[in-house]
Amino acid sequence: MKILETLSTIAGKYFAFWVIAIAVIAFMVPTPFLGLGGYITILLGVVMFGMGLTLKPVDFKIVLTKPLPVIVGVGAQFIIMPLVAFALAHLLKLPPELAAGLVLLGCVPGGTASNVMVYLAKGNLALSVAMTSLSTLLAPVVTPLLLLLLAGQWLPVDPVSMFKSIVQVIIIPIILGFAVQKLFPKAVEKSISIVPLISVTAILIIVSAVTAANADNVASSGLVVFIAVFLHNGFGLLLGYLTAVMLGLNENDRRAISIEVGMQNSGLGVALATAHFSPLAALPSVWGAIWHNISGPILATIWSKKPIVEEKDERDDAPEVTVLTPSEKL
Repeated sequence: MKILETLSTIAGKYFAFWVIAIAVIAFMVPTPFLGLGGYITILLGVVMFGMGLTLKPVDFKIVLTKPLPVIVGVGAQFIIMPLVAFALAHLLKLPPELAAGLVLLGCVPGGTASNVMVYLAKGNLALSVAMTSLSTLLAPVVTPLLLLLLAGQWLPVDPVSMFKSIVQVIIIPIILGFAVQKLFPKAVEKSISIVPLISVTAILIIVSAVTAANADNVASSGLVVFIAVFLHNGFGLLLGYLTAVMLGLNENDRRAISIEVGMQNSGLGVALATAHFSPLAALPSVWGAIWHNISGPILATIWSKKPIVEEKDERDDAPEVTVLTPSEKL
């Protein structure tokens, strides 16, 4: 068990490196990974089951006690990221599948890797967890509707079918994980430390499968997609922070909202794009899985070195949270 715990720690700590490495390998030698595409939905379900294992009712306490930052943050996430993706798709004149894929990345909820980044950045962890959880629970309704509105001009969008997919891939695994945690708390407590290893492995398989399926597309369109994802993430981080500033929120909340808005659940984006659009449409989410796990730690490191000179904030009352880095993810 100690060996697995050590591997789990290494997997989470160097997650960005592993994602880049597997993407490069799958691009250079795609054949061994081509058969893994059929397991993407199941693997994402495994990741979200891990999220359910760590979710607690107290994580939503801040929604009741201080709802404004949560409402602002989730609202900003579902407004800023879709609209920025829509604008970039037009400005960069992306082909229909890539344009729809970028908008899809902008419409998915936040990933739990953002919780780790907020913690490292000395932001409001309770707010971060609440935003991730609430945006995920809203995703079955909000994500399909936003896609229908913004991406329907490029590719046909079936909101009902997408609603069912998100419920199956996200909501049901989270509920199952939460139920297992309640029914077998001691067993979960003993094994929770190895969940990051399982989640990292699942996400690496997802990234390798989509990269292999898009090997030719990466060579021809990889640069422009990376630029789009880079700008999308950058604008999300900046505009999320500025939104919190304009509403007079404190620095802890600003950092949490910035990171939550900028980092998406790219794993869900990959799964939805593969199931409802095409492997090519999944490419922006694959780049998102890579870049978000590079930009997030960089920003968190910068902020961690900048002390916050403000009054006591909610982090002092924050619930104990076990955060799973690989779930952002992707």
